[in-house]
Amino acid sequence: MPSSIATAPAVPTPADLLTDRQRRRLERRDLYERITSSGTVAAAVMVVAALAAVVVANTDAYFAVHAFLTTPVAISFGGAPLVSVTPEIFINDFLMALFFLLVGLELKYEMTVGELTRPRQAMLPMIAAVGGVIAPATIYAVVNRGGALQGWAIPMATDIAFALGVLALLGNRVPNGVRVFFATLAIADDLISIVAIALFYGQAPSLPWLALSALVTVLLALMNKTQHYHLRPYLVLGAVLWVCVFMSGVHATIAGVVLAFCIPSRAGMQIDHLQGWLHAKLPDVMDRYDDEAHILGQHDFTHAALEVERIMHRVTPPMQRLERSISTFVNFVVLPVFAFANAQVRLVGVDLGALVVDPVTLGTYFGMLLGKPIGIFGMTFLLVKTGVASLPSRVTWGQMLGVGILGGIGFTMSILIAGLAFPAHPEEILAAKTAILAGSITAAVIGLCYMGVVCRKR
Repeated sequence: MPSSIATAPAVPTPADLLTDRQRRRLERRDLYERITSSGTVAAAVMVVAALAAVVVANTDAYFAVHAFLTTPVAISFGGAPLVSVTPEIFINDFLMALFFLLVGLELKYEMTVGELTRPRQAMLPMIAAVGGVIAPATIYAVVNRGGALQGWAIPMATDIAFALGVLALLGNRVPNGVRVFFATLAIADDLISIVAIALFYGQAPSLPWLALSALVTVLLALMNKTQHYHLRPYLVLGAVLWVCVFMSGVHATIAGVVLAFCIPSRAGMQIDHLQGWLHAKLPDVMDRYDDEAHILGQHDFTHAALEVERIMHRVTPPMQRLERSISTFVNFVVLPVFAFANAQVRLVGVDLGALVVDPVTLGTYFGMLLGKPIGIFGMTFLLVKTGVASLPSRVTWGQMLGVGILGGIGFTMSILIAGLAFPAHPEEILAAKTAILAGSITAAVIGLCYMGVVCRKR
């Protein structure tokens, strides 16, 4: 007996709207996005760039690379010289400001809807991050007492991209509680490092330029407060802010963080009214479409479709649009270029014995390798045993120790701080960079092997 219930027409999928060639392009784009959004791939590219820098630094090509990085380039306007910067300064101050902008956007996301919105859950990893800063800095200071104490902050930073990329190699064996704890800890660690750079590693500040920086910051905050959702004015003022901060003597990368916190995190429209508007608008749009006429001649249809497109564009918050637009460039261009420019560790003609026992080398290496796990695990143990906090669900003490070991992976921030701590002492920079590379590799290998064992037991 035939059914009296009519079969509903199949709802077309997005792929049904495309030609075969367009579908293949979309598949290639999806593959590209999966690759560029992988933290493991991004970390691998940065490590390859650092290794390439070490290889180049120990060949005759080093002299050409060094000359290129340290040769000033004058920037003029109308024949009048404005500023003279080297490619190395451009990388460390301008390109890294984009990295700090991305870090700031991630911090704001976590504080808005992520792990940092729940104080009780975020408290344990955030305070553990403080322990992971104090212990390495203390070890470095003890080893370098009476010496190069200005490098105390070098071993305290955890590299988010590198460390989370190593953790991602373990796949689903790592409990979600460990991932959340480690991500929150790394974010808090970066925030502490940003504060340390701002307070302790700038030049003597210029008050007029600082005042201009404050004025631009106020303008950015007012734009956010008055609900301006177009990104271009924020980016223009962000560039002005970078110039003001750079000229003030404070490290210019701080401008990236300030700009990030001024970018709106809300949609540029009232989302609760969107469904009703679309319900009324879309039938009207399709009524104007004539399938027998060329699309270029259907002005009413294309105008109505453009109106829908503009409205839908406002659904995504400016903060999210900016993060998507710069994340690939930062992870696959800025960080590898920074790694290549700053990992130029030339050991040719260097007394390796003296380098190994240099207090800066020892303080940095053992600060990263011992200070991080001692500080992170010790602070976590203290908070849990005193009843202030509790371990995340299904997370063991063995895994917490593994998090502490992986916290010793300090690369991007550590190298940046090393350059700021010893601007006029190349031998100390060499010692610090050597220890950073050795410490990061050691922490990554030991942490990966250890976490593989304790997570497999689970």
